[in-house]
Amino acid sequence: MSLAVSLRRALLVLLTGAIFILTVLYWNQGVTKAQAYNEALERPHSHHDASGFPIPVEKSWTYKCENDRCMRVGHHGKSAKRVSFISCSMTCGDVNIWPHPTQKFLLSSQTHSFSVEDVQLHVDTAHREVRKQLQLAFDWFLKDLRLIQRLDYVGSSSEPTVSESSSKSRHHADLEPAATLFGATFGVKKAGDLTSVQVKISVLKSGDLNFSLDNDETYQLSTQTEGHRLQVEIIANSYFGARHGLSTLQQLIWFDDEDHLLHTYANSKVKDAPKFRYRGLMLDTSRHFFSVESIKRTIVGMGLAKMNRFHWHLTDAQSFPYISRYYPELAVHGAYSESETYSEQDVREVAEFAKIYGVQVIPEIDAPAHAGNGWDWGPKRGMGELAMCINQQPWSFYCGEPPCGQLNPKNNYTYLILQRIYEELLQHTGPTDFFHLGGDEVNLDCWAQYFNDTDLRGLWCDFMLQAMARLKLANNGVAPKHVAVWSSALTNTKCLPNSQFTVQVWGGSTWQENYDLLDNGYNVIFSHVDAWYLDCGFGSWRATGDAACAPYRTWQNVYKHRPWERMRLDKKRKKQVLGGEVCMWTEQVDENQLDNRLWPRTAALAERLWTDPSDDHDMDIVPPDVFRRISLFRNRLVELGIRAEALFPKYCAQNPGECI
Repeated sequence: MSLAVSLRRALLVLLTGAIFILTVLYWNQGVTKAQAYNEALERPHSHHDASGFPIPVEKSWTYKCENDRCMRVGHHGKSAKRVSFISCSMTCGDVNIWPHPTQKFLLSSQTHSFSVEDVQLHVDTAHREVRKQLQLAFDWFLKDLRLIQRLDYVGSSSEPTVSESSSKSRHHADLEPAATLFGATFGVKKAGDLTSVQVKISVLKSGDLNFSLDNDETYQLSTQTEGHRLQVEIIANSYFGARHGLSTLQQLIWFDDEDHLLHTYANSKVKDAPKFRYRGLMLDTSRHFFSVESIKRTIVGMGLAKMNRFHWHLTDAQSFPYISRYYPELAVHGAYSESETYSEQDVREVAEFAKIYGVQVIPEIDAPAHAGNGWDWGPKRGMGELAMCINQQPWSFYCGEPPCGQLNPKNNYTYLILQRIYEELLQHTGPTDFFHLGGDEVNLDCWAQYFNDTDLRGLWCDFMLQAMARLKLANNGVAPKHVAVWSSALTNTKCLPNSQFTVQVWGGSTWQENYDLLDNGYNVIFSHVDAWYLDCGFGSWRATGDAACAPYRTWQNVYKHRPWERMRLDKKRKKQVLGGEVCMWTEQVDENQLDNRLWPRTAALAERLWTDPSDDHDMDIVPPDVFRRISLFRNRLVELGIRAEALFPKYCAQNPGECI
C-alpha cells in the first residue's frame, strides 16, 4: 500500500515538473527565437536572406575620424570600445543630411543613445486637421525608426493603417514584444542614456492640407539635451514644411550596431528651404503593372529625400489598368488581367499614404495618343469610334511603339469619358492646382487617314483645349492653375495659352524647344531624356544594339545636370522653371527591378532640386563629400526595405575617399 502511494507521489512530482518545464518553454519560445535571430545577424551572409536584416553587423572593424574622414581599423577582440562605421560617419566631416540643407546647420560632436520606445510627440497648432495629419505622419515616422533600430524585419502585423491617427495607441501596444530583440536580458528593454525624446512640432500659419505649388515647405529644426531628456523642436508654417522636418530628424538618427540602440546628436540646428517647387518622379504603370505596395515603397523613399510630386502615368496604349466607376469597360478591354488593375480605393489609398510623406499624387491619363485596346468598345455601347488606328500595322507608320491607338478628336463621347475620369481622379487625389493631361507623341499620319481635309496641328490644339475645358467641368468649374502637357513638335504652335498650360520638357537638354518654350512664356518642368530618363541604357527591347536613349544615366549624370545654368537663363526665365522630374518608363522594368532602377539615382535629382549646390568642379567631377553622403543615404533606403542599387564596392564605403 505504501509503495503504491510512493509511486503516485513520484508520478505527481514528475508530472508537475514536466508541466512547469513546458510552461517555461512556451512562454520563452519568442525570446529563444529572438536570441537565435540576434546571433544570426552577427554571422556573415553569402547572400541576402529575406528573413534577416540586409545590412550586416561589422564587429571586425572600428573607425576613427582623421581629417574629416573615417579610417577603418581592425578590431579583433580588442578591449577598447568599438566605434561603428555609421557612428563615425555621422560625427566626422560634413553634415550627413540628404538633400543637403540650403540655409544653415549646426551639429554637436556629442551624441546620445535611446530606443524608439522613448520617443513621444507633442503637436502645437491651431488647426485640428493639421494636428491629425501630423499624428499620422508621426506614426509612420516611428514605424521607420523601428526598421532602423532593426525591430521589424518582414511583414510586421503592427504596421499602422492609413486611417490610424493616434500615435499613443500604437506605442505601447506594438513595441513591447519587439523590444526584447536586443535586450540585455530576456524580456528587458535595453536602455540608452536618454530616458525620453520629446518631439514638439509647431505649425504656425497655414491649416491647408491641399497640395499646391505655393505650399510653404520651409522648416526649422533644433534639438537640445536637458539632463537625460532630448528636446526636439520642429517649427514650420505648414504641414508640408513640418513633414520635411520629420524627414530631416529621421536622418539625424542612426542605429549603432555596437550597443543596438538608436543614436542622435546632443544638440543640433537646421534651417532649410527648397530651391525649386516641383521635385517629381514619374512612374509608368501601363507597360508593366506595379502593385500598390511597390508604389508606396517608392513614396517612402521620395518622402525621405524631400521630393513632393509622384506623377502616376496611369494608362497608355499597352494597358488601361484603372477601373473607372463610370466606364469599367476601359479596364475590361484594356487591362492585362483582372488582378493587374487599380480600383478607386487603390488610387485613394496611394494618395492618402503619399500625403503622410508630403508627396502629391498626380495621375495622368495620356491623351489623345497612347490610347490602345482599352478604348475599343465604343460602337458596342452606341458611342461610335472612341479611338482610331488601334493595333494598326505597320505600327511604325502610326505610333511610336506598338500597339497603336489614338483618341478620336471629333467624337464628343471621347471628351465625356475623359471628363468623367478626371472627375473620379480628382475625387481620389484631392483638390489641386496641378493636373497632367498628357498630350505627347501624337501621330498626325494616324488622323490623316480620317481627317485629310483638316488642319491636323489645329486638330491637336482643339483636342487639348477641349480636354482642358472638360477638366474645368470635372473640377467644379475651376481650372487648375497649372495644367501640364508633354513637350512635342506641337507645343510650340502657341495655340495653348501660356497662362494656363505648363510644358513638361522631355527632349534633349540642348534642343531648341527648351529656349522656344521659355521665350513663348510657358512655365516648364525639365525631364531631359539625356539626363533624367532612368529607363535608358539597357539596350533595345525590339532589336539588338542600343536603344534610342542610350547610354545608362548614372547618379552622377543625374546630379550634375543643371539645365538652368547651362542655358544661362536670366532671372525671369529661371522663374519659369518650376522644377524637374525623373521618368521611369517601364518597357523593360517591372516590380522586380523597380527599386534599384529608381534608387539612389532619384535621390541625386532630389538634392539637385532641393539644394541645387553650386558647380565649382569640373563638369564630370562630383565632390567626394557628395559620394559619402549619397552612400549613407543609400544605406538608409536599404534599412527601410528599399533595394537600392549599389554605388561602388563595399570597400569604398568602408574607406571613404580612397576610391574617389
